[in-house]
This record gives sequence, C-alpha cells and structure tokens, in this order.
Amino acid sequence: MRFFCARCCNFGSKMPAVQVLLLACLMWDVGARTAQLRKANDRSGRCQYTFIVASPNESSCPEQSQAMSIIHNLQKDSSTQRLDLEATKARLSSLESLLHHQLTLDRAARPQETQEGLQRELGTLRRERDQLETQTRELETAYSNLLRDKSVLEEEKKRLRQENENLARRLESSSQEVARLRRGQCPQIRDTARDVPPGSREVSTWNLDTLAFQELKSELTEVPASRILKESPSGHLRSREGDNGCGELVWVGEPLTLRTAETITGKYGVWMRDPKPTYPYTQETTWRIDTVGTDVRQVFEYDLISQFMQGYPSKVHILPRPLESTGAVVYSGSLYFQGAESRTVIRYELNTETVKAEKEIPGAGYHGQFPYSWGGYTDIDLAVDESGLWVIYSTDEAKGAIVLSKLNPENLELEQTWKTNIRKQSVANAFIICGTLYTVSSYSSADATVNFAYDTGTGISKTLTIPFKNHYKYSSMIDYNPLEKKLFAWDNLNMVTYDIKLSKM
Repeated sequence: MRFFCARCCNFGSKMPAVQVLLLACLMWDVGARTAQLRKANDRSGRCQYTFIVASPNESSCPEQSQAMSIIHNLQKDSSTQRLDLEATKARLSSLESLLHHQLTLDRAARPQETQEGLQRELGTLRRERDQLETQTRELETAYSNLLRDKSVLEEEKKRLRQENENLARRLESSSQEVARLRRGQCPQIRDTARDVPPGSREVSTWNLDTLAFQELKSELTEVPASRILKESPSGHLRSREGDNGCGELVWVGEPLTLRTAETITGKYGVWMRDPKPTYPYTQETTWRIDTVGTDVRQVFEYDLISQFMQGYPSKVHILPRPLESTGAVVYSGSLYFQGAESRTVIRYELNTETVKAEKEIPGAGYHGQFPYSWGGYTDIDLAVDESGLWVIYSTDEAKGAIVLSKLNPENLELEQTWKTNIRKQSVANAFIICGTLYTVSSYSSADATVNFAYDTGTGISKTLTIPFKNHYKYSSMIDYNPLEKKLFAWDNLNMVTYDIKLSKM
C-alpha cells in the first residue's frame, strides 16, 4: 500500500495498513477537504490504496524520517488510548459490582407490604398449627374416654355374667329341692271343705307324682271378687286398701337428679319408664325425648338405668311424624304422643316401630291455645296411673278449664270425660295418681306447691299446700309412674325423680 501526500509521496509498501489508515485519518482531520482515496491493482495484481491529501502548511512532502516521527507519535497516542480504555473497563467493572450489590440490598430490603403479607401468612400457619394441636388433644381425650367407657362396659359385662352364674346355681338348687320334695313324703291333708267359701272349688290334695299339675290347679282356685275388691263411686274397681298402694298424695320429697342433658335441645323434654312393660322391655328400660325444636322425632331408648345415667342409648327411634311438647308417655309397650300442630293423639308401638292408632281429641286446644303456664305448646298432656291411660287438655266449651278423659290404650277411644273448675293456664303442670288429678303451682319458683286436687271418683276438687321443689327452676314435665310410685320430672336440662307418700284410702 502506498500513501501519497500532495504530489503522491510514497511512504513505503511495507507500512502496516492500520498505520496507513490512522495516518490518513490524521491527515484528513488536519483536514484538507480535498483528500482523495483511490483503490487500484498494481502491475502484479495486488490491491493498492492511494490517498491524496493536500497539506495546508507544506508546499512539498517532508522527508521519510519526519513521517516515521509522526507514526511514532501516533503509536504513543494509541498506547495512551489503550491505557485509558483499560482504566475505563476497570471503572465499568467497579460500577457493575456496585450495581449488583445494590440489587442484592434491594432484594433483602423488600417493601413493607411484602413483609406484612409474609407476617400474615406466618400467623395463619401458626393458627392452623394450633388448631391441629387442639384437635389432636381432643381426639386423645375422646380416645381416653372411649377406653374408660370400654372398661366400664367390661365391668358391667362381668357383673352380668356373675349374676347369670348365680341365677344358674339358684335354678340348679331349686331343681334339686323339687326333686327332694318329690322323693319325700307329704303329710295327709285334712278335709277343709267346711272352710272353702261358697261358690269356690276345692283344691284337691297333692299328688306327689304330678306336682306341676297340682300347682296349676291351685292357680285356678276361685275366690269371690267381693272379698278382694270394692267399687269406687266412679265405677272403677279399686284394689283393697294396701294392695296397690293407692291413696291421697300427702308428701313430695326432694328431687333426685339422674341425668343432665348435653345440649340446649334438652332445655325441656320428657323421659319415662313403662309402668306396664311388655317383652322385650323391662322395668329398667328408659326412654327420653329432647323437645326443643320444630321437628322433634328422635326417641332415645336405654335398656338399663345405668346406660341412661351414663348417656349411652341402646337404640334411637325416628318417629314417622313429629311430636309436640312434653306430654308423651310410654304404656304397655307403646309410646303415646301428640302430633305436631294438631289435636291428634298417636299410639306408636316401640317394638315393631309402627303406628297402631290415631285419634283426634274432640275440641281440644292445641299449639298454644290452652297450655300450662310455662307455655311450650303443652295443650295436650298424656298421663298414666294405676287404672290406665289418661289425657289432660281443655276446650273452648270448657273456657280454658282442665278437662280429663280416660283413653282406651288400644284404639284411643274416649271412655269417660270429666270437666274440672281448675284453669289450665293458671297451673304449671299436672299428673294423675289413683284417679285423682294433681296440679303444681309454679314451674320456676324453687318453693312451689301441689295446689289443687280433683277426684274423678267424687267429682270434687280441693286446694292443697304440699311443698314441691323446682330445684333447677324450670320444670317442663311432671308425670307419675304407678309402678315405681315416683314422680318423674324434667327441670331445666335435668331429669329428676321425686319420692312421694300416699295416705290410706
């Protein structure tokens, strides 16, 4: 490559192309605007660049030594620029480091909102952990309770097994005694014909070979009913004094609490035992109904009193129709109750779980027309005494006074009706003992009284002042059980009993 200045001065073909270009640029900057660049092949075919720049100061081209001096100066400038470039690179690296450090600090110092969000998430996780721990503790407690209940049931099972073994031993002993009697000799029975009441058949003398048959004949001995029963003024036959314990109520004891309801649905309710139990039920079988709610259908059944007291039902009946209020009773294997929002009394057989009879009580108020003073839609109240099934209610015709009707327990037909002069809404509850209606003055006063009595035998009512304790101050149900000779009551979530005393008839 050759470089020409003004008159095409030649700087030599061995000069590097870069230096030639730098020199050309320098001379361009010095600047003659008349600089020209030409490119052409030389004779050997190689590319040759030719720069023609007019010197602004020199009229002729300098010598070669001067050109080399210029080139050396340019090389020094190039070295200086290279050092400046390295310094610039170093500064850029330092700036990048600072930028990276700043970004790291920015990420570490997140906005306050992000920190609050993280704190909320942390709080939520902590609460969930606490809930899980609480549930774990509750499950552990429930498991412990189940283990304890299992132990109780196992003890009960052992006790029952022991009782069965004792009964088996007694039965075996009785069988041995019967066999011994059959082998023995019985004294001759003297003639007792003169002692047999007129109209009765004489019991034959014992035949040692057929003892069981002779026992059956003894059961068929006839005795005139006039010697055992006397007729009451109402036409009902009553047992001889002392036979069935009938009499007038003279005393009510302190309440004994057997069970407390678990939830508010048991604020008021009804519980009972059958005074005339039928198979498969016994005198211990207990039923309970929590009556708070608009669709009351559940009837809890307990085979044993201990199960009732511990709250372990053996069965739960679901009634085909909801009941109303606390007036239900169990009698002779059936549950009798008032259908919701109606004057209909329903007989539900517990063993078969079927409705056996329904009957409207003519003219009876219902769903709040003539309730007891505490309310609760207690318009129709069923009751049981020694003579059978009763219903306590009122009508428009009776102007709110209590009406009593004796019911046929099979078909619920009304057998006889009495109208009293006791205003139903002025008393808290009522029950029947030996054909006499008794009322309680208050459902909330701790020191209430049994304040009225109406004798269906005489049709006479009288005032009483027998103390009656509402221990929990909200008695919603009071019924008499003629088999146990006790009052059953439901007092503000609590199921209680009262001992009573009756005078001689």
